[in-house]
Amino acid sequence: SGQRPAPAAPPGRPQGEHLQLLLRRSREAKNRAYCPYSRFPVGAALLTADGEIFSGCNVENACYSLGVCAERTAIQKAISEGHTSFRAMAI
Repeated sequence: SGQRPAPAAPPGRPQGEHLQLLLRRSREAKNRAYCPYSRFPVGAALLTADGEIFSGCNVENACYSLGVCAERTAIQKAISEGHTSFRAMAI
């Protein structure tokens, strides 16, 4: 969507409420999973070094090898927005 998520945590080690936010974003992403074949939804949320969170879900394809896991989706979204340093991921 080209929209950057709002900062979620200050630089440093994620703790307490920031970890809870990361987990919540992961669960929200899980609800958007496209998994008509496995029926196994997965969500991921990635925390960048500067405190932004990018989420992703698994996206299946009838051709198994073309499916994308939730972790890759989140990482690709972050990298496409210029982020290459990460602190944590919730799956």
